Amino acid sequence: MKDYYKINEISKLYGIGVDSLRYYEKIGVLVPRRDTNGYRLYGLKDIYKLNIIRDLRQLDFSMQQIKDYLDHQCIENTLDLLHQEQELIQVKLNELQTIQKKIQERIQVLSSASRIKTDTFTIKTLPARPCLGLNTHITRDEEMDFAIKRLHRKHESKIKDFGNQLYGASVSVEDLDKGIKDVFNSNFFILEREYKEFDFALPAGDYLSLYYQGDYRQNSDQILAMMTYAKEKGYKIVGDPFEIYEIDNRDTVLSEEFLTEIQVKIEVE
Repeated sequence: MKDYYKINEISKLYGIGVDSLRYYEKIGVLVPRRDTNGYRLYGLKDIYKLNIIRDLRQLDFSMQQIKDYLDHQCIENTLDLLHQEQELIQVKLNELQTIQKKIQERIQVLSSASRIKTDTFTIKTLPARPCLGLNTHITRDEEMDFAIKRLHRKHESKIKDFGNQLYGASVSVEDLDKGIKDVFNSNFFILEREYKEFDFALPAGDYLSLYYQGDYRQNSDQILAMMTYAKEKGYKIVGDPFEIYEIDNRDTVLSEEFLTEIQVKIEVE
């Protein structure tokens, strides 16, 4: 191993830009010597410091924090720094575990989707479901995406994991009765039940459910088929039907792979 390295050699060795090395010198973290031609020469002490800088920067320590440590390095300060590193690593581990859990949940949803029976009417008894909602007039898929983004922007602090977030949109029965199709009057996020702050709740009770797969252009026909089925069975429809998007353009660009559930609250007479 050589005793001294030039700036370009250090840059390649550590993957650190030349400008960054000059900045470290400017703030006094590194103090390379100069050869007879004025070129910077980095010695073993500088390399030792670069190891520390690299490790601490990966843990998001600021350069000022790193400089303060290197300027006052002693056992007490080293122990204090190690405790800080330990705490930061634990935070990152917790963050990674949270991400891992979210990925596992999405894998489970997508994997189980293939086992869901489509084009079959079922009745689900569901608890009250808190929601965040946005009343809006939506007539096209592009408008739906924009409306969902508006809703997400409004509640970014509450919706941390948009990839796994269930959302839906409601259809006006009155519009359907008038022959007006493909028009939605609101969209909403369905929250976990532990949420304390929400805009409204889908009430507990029985819901007629129908899953369909494929393009959204069939949604009006599917909803009308559900309404007809409910009337034939003598179910009283309570409120407007709504769609829940189980698999959509967050997961696939192939519309034939979309999976949508239609629900409407009913009373079985």
